[in-house]
Amino acid sequence: MAAMPGSIRTALIAGGGIAGPIAGIALTQAGIQVTVYEAYQSSASGVGGALSIAPNGLDALDAIGAGDTVRRVGTPITSIVLQSWTGRTLAEFGTPPGMPTMQFVSRSDVYCSLGEEAHSRGVRIVRGKRLVDVAEHANGITACFADGSSADADILIGADGIRSTVGPLIDPAAPEPHYAGLISFGARVAHLDLASTGGKMHMSFGRRAFFGYQVFDNASGLWFVNLPREEPSSYAAVMARDANIWLRELAEAFRQDRTPAAMIIESTDPADLLITGPVESMPKVATWSRGRMVLIGDAAHAASSSSGQGASLAVESAVQLARCLRDLPYQQAFARYEELRRKRVERIIAAAARTNSNKAAGPVARVLRDRLMPVTMKLTKPEKATWQYDHHIDWAAAA
Repeated sequence: MAAMPGSIRTALIAGGGIAGPIAGIALTQAGIQVTVYEAYQSSASGVGGALSIAPNGLDALDAIGAGDTVRRVGTPITSIVLQSWTGRTLAEFGTPPGMPTMQFVSRSDVYCSLGEEAHSRGVRIVRGKRLVDVAEHANGITACFADGSSADADILIGADGIRSTVGPLIDPAAPEPHYAGLISFGARVAHLDLASTGGKMHMSFGRRAFFGYQVFDNASGLWFVNLPREEPSSYAAVMARDANIWLRELAEAFRQDRTPAAMIIESTDPADLLITGPVESMPKVATWSRGRMVLIGDAAHAASSSSGQGASLAVESAVQLARCLRDLPYQQAFARYEELRRKRVERIIAAAARTNSNKAAGPVARVLRDRLMPVTMKLTKPEKATWQYDHHIDWAAAA
């Protein structure tokens, strides 16, 4: 589709995580020249824990020909099995028929793969450039970096995460992240004396914490924990604690559970423990754009990790913004993008908040949850449960 008069030709993106490179790929496909500026000097190799890419995220990636980039580094999850601390199955649900299979990926692998894909598409990625300010003028915008350098383009996209710099530049009253009452951990384990879970991810509501694990055919496995903590801790404080101490505390949290959680944690090499830190979400961000600036990904709509949708929503928003900028002048494109995205992402964030409450449930609430969840799942019609996953972006359609 030919660009409409008044559409942009160049874009700067602040943030080189997931949303930034995906937006770069999508914008390049839309005929817009893109440069991504990442604050950190080094690449993301070896950094961070793991995440899932839901069917809707894969569908959005497929819309710009990038789905296989994730599948190459991902592990398919055929279904999720929810269990109580007693080992009782509360519910099981898989990828709805006809949709891409959910993928479980390490952050390091997906960051690196998407960065390489973006580079191969002609997206320029510059590291060690921390955005500190912007200056708008009649014909474009100038990004100012901490090292004294600057860059110009038609627009600036903030893909710089939950503690965005661009967000407060758009709206000085932008909200702070909200602590969800949980701290997250994870690890890969070289060998487990457990049978393969056959592509299923088992998740258990433990007596004291939430645990998820998957065992592969070669006897290796991976796990993650959401540990309730009322008092918020900084990421630095959580990281400063010795991995051996954390592993002992995590194993003890599951000692009374009739699941393999404690054994799996005790099989983990402390060097392999990934501390992903406090679980946070972003309260409603009232203003997504101003002038020549706009937000995507966690900067605009950070769902907590409990949603399983954070990365996928970021991908969707990146692709939708590119469609809008392809077809409309930037002011109209920003408004249309928000119209397409806000209701959906806020609904998913609200659902994730309810999940966090289940994970941090007290003794009475835990009993009620475990008794009611199987009944609730049986009464819920499958077609009503797929609304998060069946979201499709038609790249060829006009925005």
